[in-house]
Amino acid sequence: MSPRNSVLETRRTRQRIVDRSLELASVEGLEGLTIGRLATDLGMSKAGVLGHFGTKEILQLAVVDAAAELFAREVPQRVREVPPGLAHLRAVCEAWVSYLERDVLPGGCFFTAAAAEFDGRTGPVRDAVAGMSALWQRDLRLHVQRAVGAGELSADTDVDQLVYELVGVMLALNHFLQLRHDPSAAARARRAVHRLLGS
Repeated sequence: MSPRNSVLETRRTRQRIVDRSLELASVEGLEGLTIGRLATDLGMSKAGVLGHFGTKEILQLAVVDAAAELFAREVPQRVREVPPGLAHLRAVCEAWVSYLERDVLPGGCFFTAAAAEFDGRTGPVRDAVAGMSALWQRDLRLHVQRAVGAGELSADTDVDQLVYELVGVMLALNHFLQLRHDPSAAARARRAVHRLLGS
């Protein structure tokens, strides 16, 4: 095998490990990832899996990055052509609801699960999860501010409160979908967003 092909194969194998880890972590949590389980699922040796990352923590961090990339593809990038302002904010929220209701990951929203798993901890994994959540909330805040600036939302809109409530709707949606298997959950989330943002 040529050096170039060897590098490509290494990248593919690493990506397979991360993809499977993301699926598992969405259901069983980042702490539920075990090298043995991954090795069995992927038909690899434990040493072969661990050799791509070195430590479980580095694997967990790679999974957080992969989850962020998946979310970006499924939510903000899906609506990047929608003009800024209220239309964009509504489109982002609809893409977010759609992402959750389509079960893109078997365990629902990775970051909701990871936040609950790591919120009381310290360390690089907790910081990575918190950082990704903060980045997304910053983007939401920016969309709200643009809508206010354009006069599409009231000038006295409490931007932080609106972001808080939109995030709360999505957390509730994930809860009702995953824990309750409530078939009306997505429709309820859309009604809640409608109350907050209008039609």
